[in-house]
Amino acid sequence: MPTSYYIGVDVGTGSVRAGLVKQDGTLVASNTVSTITYRDQEDANIFEQSTNNIWEGMCKAIRTCLAEAKVKRSDVKGVGFDATCSLAVTDMNGDPVVVTKSDQLGDNGDRNIILWADHRAEEEANLINSTGSVVLDYVGGTMSLEMEIPKTLWLKKHMSPDKFARCQFFDLPDFLTYRATGDNTRSCCSLTCKCSFVPTKNGWQAEFFQKIGLGEFVENDFVQIGKKEREVLTAGLPVGKGLSKKAAAELGLVEGTPVGSGVIDAYAGWLGTVAARFKEDGKLSDVPNLDESRHRLAACAGTSTCHIVQSPEGIFVNGVWGPYKNAVFPGWWMNEGGQSSTGQLIDFMITTHPAYPRLKQIAEEQKTNIHEVLQNELNKLCEENGVETWTELTKDMHFYPDLHGNRSPIADPRMRGMLMGLALDDGLGDLARKFNLTLEAIALQTRHIVDEMNAKGHAITAIYMSGGQAKNLMLMRLFANTCSMPVVLPQSSGAAVVLGAAMLGRFAAEAGKRERMTEKEQCEALWNIMIEMTPPGTMIAPSASAREKKLLLAKYKIFRESIDIQKRWRKEMEDASR
Repeated sequence: MPTSYYIGVDVGTGSVRAGLVKQDGTLVASNTVSTITYRDQEDANIFEQSTNNIWEGMCKAIRTCLAEAKVKRSDVKGVGFDATCSLAVTDMNGDPVVVTKSDQLGDNGDRNIILWADHRAEEEANLINSTGSVVLDYVGGTMSLEMEIPKTLWLKKHMSPDKFARCQFFDLPDFLTYRATGDNTRSCCSLTCKCSFVPTKNGWQAEFFQKIGLGEFVENDFVQIGKKEREVLTAGLPVGKGLSKKAAAELGLVEGTPVGSGVIDAYAGWLGTVAARFKEDGKLSDVPNLDESRHRLAACAGTSTCHIVQSPEGIFVNGVWGPYKNAVFPGWWMNEGGQSSTGQLIDFMITTHPAYPRLKQIAEEQKTNIHEVLQNELNKLCEENGVETWTELTKDMHFYPDLHGNRSPIADPRMRGMLMGLALDDGLGDLARKFNLTLEAIALQTRHIVDEMNAKGHAITAIYMSGGQAKNLMLMRLFANTCSMPVVLPQSSGAAVVLGAAMLGRFAAEAGKRERMTEKEQCEALWNIMIEMTPPGTMIAPSASAREKKLLLAKYKIFRESIDIQKRWRKEMEDASR
């Protein structure tokens, strides 16, 4: 009997990665293709992409996987997609529509994605947040300008009415399943998490859309952003009749191959990590049941970081998105915290420092990477200063990290970075200190998010990582020590999200063979797939000394105070400007 394979595709901020996965979760082949992000040199808020560019990269990545593994296309039994929560815009035929503010806005053309990081819709988000609508209760009380409805409203305000009327608006994961199958059925994950769809309130909220100026959505039965609640799919359920003839030919697969309803990339990270067992005292931990998932926070950390936890009941947390019912498992709820800039922030702090050219030069000479050089420099500084830990080395420096606004738990896009402890120093040692300070700030903010979730009713006891930052062991130890809980690393930090997407493909293939599944049967089937396909992880336990614990606790107190200070200073300057 031939081996069954599943393809998972992860569309990240800067690349597309495809993975070919066996039924037991073994990653047989993977391939990554870079994608293009368009920036506006005169407006730092603008981030745009192209669905054509992403689809072409996806076709190349999948075909490369099949060729490298020498796997026949007929042996691929299911396909799953995840993607960033970015707004993709097409006409009613599925052809891309330009979203760039110009004379071509609304015409057919390549730049048709407003990326998640795009912050052009601040005014529209403020309008939405002034409505007091029930939809705000399900996004932590404040809708982020990174979500799809503020961006859609921005397009409505800047596009001619006739052009706007011809558009379809997709959260990117839903565009991918539409492009793959020709079926427009949307996912509960995308609609609920990013498009103001409230399953517990009969789905679309007509009064909300009318109040904010999108009344035409109500009048046309929401055809431009999705359909009715009964046509919304939970994660992995089969979309349409599988791959269309056109998509199958482009991807190098078989027409009709099942396609699972997609999820946002961070939720694929959740799928690919939280069912993991891990080694403790040389033994593998017990197989977790579905209820254990509520104690496991999934942190999907790349350019930005998302923090996702599931619960059997809806828990409302100010400044944290959700609770989202049915986002992955039917009948279960999700909360999602987030940091808008983490991996991006680390890169920014390194590459903008005057010592960066020297850092690159040393890394090249030593045939290593820049992070290894920075670690060595920090160790040298500890020895020179007679201290044991990097935390002690930077104890008199403090950094607040929201250079691109705060997503959680303050939900304030106007927050900005703050740095205390500057010296007349632009050397490599200063860069190393600021590198460590940046890692500290990311860890401290992670604790802030976890604390707020637990204070409102969650019971998080461990963090399960995925994404590129899971390779940064310094940061992972900081997470464990700062949050005082174990951090579990996936067997492959880069593969975890792709693995989660592949699980959707397998679930679609298996669910398609059954006439009808109850919610309980869906939950059992998907959780069993997660158990079978998730390889064991590595646990990092908290290891801070008593002294380092005290220093981290003091830093956390200062971190929280810096939020209040920035808000107070902002108000004082606003009052003075009147």
